[in-house]
Formats: sequence, structure tokens, C-alpha cells
Amino acid sequence: MKLAELINQLGGDLHSGNAEQEVEGVNSVELADAADLVFAESAASAAEALASQAGVVVLPVSCVIAETNNKSVVEVKQPRLWFARAARLLAPAQPATGVHPAATVAVDVLLGAGVSIAASVVIERGARIGSGSRIEAGAVIGQGVQIGANCRIYPRAVLYPGVTLGDRVVVHAGAVLGADGFGYVRDGESGAYIQFPQQGTLVVEDEVEIGANTTIDRGALQETRIRRGAKIDNLVHVGHNCEIGENVILVALTGISGSSSVGKGAVIAGQVGIGDHAHVGPGVILGGQAGVLSGKTVTNDGLKPGTVLWGTPARPLKQVLRELAVLARLAKQRTENRDQRSGNRE
Repeated sequence: MKLAELINQLGGDLHSGNAEQEVEGVNSVELADAADLVFAESAASAAEALASQAGVVVLPVSCVIAETNNKSVVEVKQPRLWFARAARLLAPAQPATGVHPAATVAVDVLLGAGVSIAASVVIERGARIGSGSRIEAGAVIGQGVQIGANCRIYPRAVLYPGVTLGDRVVVHAGAVLGADGFGYVRDGESGAYIQFPQQGTLVVEDEVEIGANTTIDRGALQETRIRRGAKIDNLVHVGHNCEIGENVILVALTGISGSSSVGKGAVIAGQVGIGDHAHVGPGVILGGQAGVLSGKTVTNDGLKPGTVLWGTPARPLKQVLRELAVLARLAKQRTENRDQRSGNRE
């Protein structure tokens, strides 16, 4: 693709160089060659990028450029974002392969144009696969599942019956979507547990990405919903009846119990635990291993934007650090007092 085409689609200004230059891909500064595009976000990294073998360098508008080393330089507001979008445009399109002879597809399944179904895939009756979607080897698509356009389901992912995916959804290997939630009723006399009905649905909206070996349960009587643009890392668990808002980030090993919600744009770091019927407000940032107790609500009310909440129960990081400092001083004072009393006895 010509550099001019990238700029036309993504914006930015050509500071120097040749707009007709061919760009084949993106790369790191260390590995780039003359057909590659790289980016930098500071004066120091810009110097390294301009000294590399890359043919095109994307820099922030504020970066002062003394010498471009005869490279094509594009100025943009967010180089990293521009670079990521360029990578998508430059990625070679994979040809549609149709249905592999070793796949098992029910006779009433509806397949859109340009669908690819790999070997050992099982697609049960009543399912619908949107145009341009790819189902990789060994995936299981349950009865009545609906998959939108241009989705990608990686190997050995399992979509239980009734799950709905929007367009451009990515489900990585080993993910399990729509399993029964963990809901039981205890018999007070015998102590036995009986499963509460898990007959709801799971709806995943457009542009969601779900990491490897992540599990998302269906609703009990209603639905679990993952809203547009949410990005879910590997090894995350989302319980039944949860609602995950638009553009939420859930990092690895996070667990969210049933009937909880996470508001639009929230960032939930690794190993965070959220109890049942808890609510995390829009834009909240929970640091690694933070905890939200069952039934509690955590918001940014009264806090500066970007405040990180940490600890259990989750509260502003600065507050937690002050509390830890006080505890450390108290522990030190207690040790000194004990040593003093011991010295006096001697």
C-alpha cells in the first residue's frame, strides 16, 4: 500500500519523504527494513527510529525533527494508535476456504458468503455464521448460536447453545462461552445442593475480543451481556447475569461473580476479584489484586480522573499507601517499646 493511501485513510501530515512510497508492513525499530513502518512517542525513541532501517517513521506532532535521514516522516497526534490501525490495513487478507470435508455442519446451518470452517469443527443445528467469519479447527458451535460478520473463532473454543456474537468478535483458543452459571439452592433439611435454572443467554456485542481459556457464563433466567468494544484477556471468568460495559478492559485472572456490572470504560487489572451483586462505575481503574466486596458499589465520585483504586475493599491507592505507612510506624513503635521494656528488666 502506498504511504499516501495510509495517510488518506488514517489522517496525519507528511512531514518529509515520498507519499508514493510502498509500505508492506509494520515492525519494531530493531527489525524493520526499508519496506516497514515504525513509530516513536518521544525525542529519544524518535532518534532511534530515524537511525533504523525503516522506510517510514510515525512521530508525534510535538516531536522536533532535526534530521530525517532521508526517511518518510508522518506526524500524527497518537503515533501508537496510528501504527496499530496501519497494521490492520497492511495485514494480508486471508482467503476464504469454505467448509473443510472433516467438519461436521448440521444441514440447517446458515453460512454467509466467504465463511471458512476448518477441520474437526462441529456446528449444531440452527446456527448462523455471518459472512467473512472464520471458525478454526476443533471449535464447537452449539445449537442456535448466532455469529455475526467477520468474526474469528480460534481452535477448540466452545460456544454453548443460544450464544449470540455481534460483528468482528474474536474468541481465542479454549474460551468457553455460555456455560451454566454457578448457581445452586441448598436444601435446608438434607444439605444437598440443587442447581438453580441456568436457562438464560449470553450476548457479546460488536468488536469484543475474548482471550484464551476465558469463561463467560450465560444468564440464569435472563442474560449475561458483554457490550461493544470490551477487551477481555486470557484466563478471565465472568459469572452469570453480569453486564460488562463498552470498551471495558479485563486483565488476566480477574474473576467477576454473578449479577455484577462493570461500567463503560473501566479498567480492571490482573487478579482482581469482584463479588456478586457488586457494581464498578464507569471509568473506574482497579489495580492488580484489588477486591470489591459483594453488594458494594465502587465509583470515581469525588476522585480525580485516572485515580487508581487498590486493596480490599478497593479504595484510592494513595489512601492505601498512607494506611500501610501508619501500620509500619505502629509496628516499629511496638517493637521499640518491647525492646525497651526488655532492656529495663535486664
